[in-house]
Parts: sequence; structure tokens; C-alpha cells
Amino acid sequence: MKSYDNLIEALNDLKKEGYVDDFNLKQNCLECRNGAYKIFHNEFEIDNHFRFDDEDSSADSSSILYTIRSKNID
Repeated sequence: MKSYDNLIEALNDLKKEGYVDDFNLKQNCLECRNGAYKIFHNEFEIDNHFRFDDEDSSADSSSILYTIRSKNID
């Protein structure tokens, strides 16, 4: 598994690898492209995850990035 120093570095590298959509967590699904696509828990697989903590800030400033794969998104 690759390691990244920060979230921006990870996002830039993962886009080069083909992870191009940015999903947002909704109540019962993941949504991308301004709501044009929605995928549900049984329609994707998590490939990897990365955690980023800001050492100078509180726990509220930590981030987790998941890379996912779905056959339902073109």
C-alpha cells in the first residue's frame, strides 16, 4: 500500500491512477457528479483507505480517504 504525506498529494496521485470521481456520503448512498450518480452499499468495493491527521489540530481535522470501485459508474 502506498503512503502519502497529505491529502492533496494522495488525491493528485490517485487521479492519475484512474480514481477520478469525488463521492459524498449521503444518508443511504454515495453520490457524485452533483447527484447525477448514486451508488449503494452493495454496488461498490473499497480498494484502499488512507488516514490523514493534522498534528497541530484537534481530532475534528482528521480525514479518511477511501478508494472505491464500482461497475455502475462510467
